[in-house]
Amino acid sequence: MAFSTIVKPTSFEGTNMFNSLKLGDTDVLHRVVLAPLTRMRAHHPGNIPNTEWTPEYYSQRSERPGTTIITESTYVSKQAGGFDHAPGIWSNEQVEAWRPTFKAIHDNGSFSWVQLWALGWEADIQNLTRDGLKYQGMTDGVYKDKETEKVAVKLGNPIHGLSVDEIKQYINDHIHAAKNSLAAGADGVELHAANGYLLMQSLDPASNKRCDQYGGSIENRTRFILEIIDALIEEIGAPKIGIRISPFYSTAGMSGSKYPGLVAQYAYLLGAIESRAKMGNRLAYVHIIDPIPRWTPGNSEGYQLESNAFVYSIWKGPIIRAGGLGRFPQTSKKFLKDDRTLVAYGRYFISNPDLVDRLQKGFPLNEYDEDSYYTMSPHGYIDYPKYDEALKLWGKL
Repeated sequence: MAFSTIVKPTSFEGTNMFNSLKLGDTDVLHRVVLAPLTRMRAHHPGNIPNTEWTPEYYSQRSERPGTTIITESTYVSKQAGGFDHAPGIWSNEQVEAWRPTFKAIHDNGSFSWVQLWALGWEADIQNLTRDGLKYQGMTDGVYKDKETEKVAVKLGNPIHGLSVDEIKQYINDHIHAAKNSLAAGADGVELHAANGYLLMQSLDPASNKRCDQYGGSIENRTRFILEIIDALIEEIGAPKIGIRISPFYSTAGMSGSKYPGLVAQYAYLLGAIESRAKMGNRLAYVHIIDPIPRWTPGNSEGYQLESNAFVYSIWKGPIIRAGGLGRFPQTSKKFLKDDRTLVAYGRYFISNPDLVDRLQKGFPLNEYDEDSYYTMSPHGYIDYPKYDEALKLWGKL
């Protein structure tokens, strides 16, 4: 471990970063957000959250009062999963294992949101087959790539397009998981409709080639997500719901900007969410993943070919920006000029448990260790030093 030589120390003092904001039912005291980060520390079998290390991990990163914490992606059901060491929140045992984490966050005066997750065609087919579960997607016979198709066919578990009844079951699973999240002590939930997972698969014509009420048009491809949102509004209330999207995401079989109707698809989704807001059901926030800027000679901030700026003209509530922004402080400052904006940090929040203080004071950042991202170990999880400790270890940058 050492201080990063990639990111120039930059203070956000004097920007909107340290202004308060209403986020659903929570009153955040600054705009630094812990992004949802899969860390693979849960126990298998059962996808049980790790009660030995996980409360400490989240406690360290929520120590600054008023911090918004979005948990790692969390399965809404066993069928929604496929990775052994990611957590779930469908069982009583999982709910009880989550309680110490949410208590630790609240004891710090901060707030917790559970990211609700269903993998779809991104699941590990071998794990699903071992556990007697179907390999699911939006459409029969439509795979993210040829290699995945070969594996599925070889294992005798070809992709199964969701039936209408199975879609309804996923809606119920999200309701159950959301209620469990609140019962465990969370402040709200975030729908994971990004990064090529099931809810994003429902939006993308590359993965959704259905000819029923859930496919074939922009309106129909949006139906699955809106039915989940409407059910959650009814059950837990709009202020306890956020949603994460990544319009320009182009891996895991997603179209990205290759789809000419991309902006229209997401504009329709956002417009539908804003329409609900105008009827008195405003969600807490929309969380967007920006395309990571490209590096160019002499330009430390890079440049972007695609832009999510259109989101602001449609959705009028709080917006969380994410996408490698730890490396691009000036880009973050540009985003923060809009007073509805918060900034989510991932990798540099992993390696800097006191990131909020460092961003305020312009202190150097610890570099992160990618090799420890997904290991079943406390190393690289709860042992990153705060700034004063780092100074003693490494001296000044």
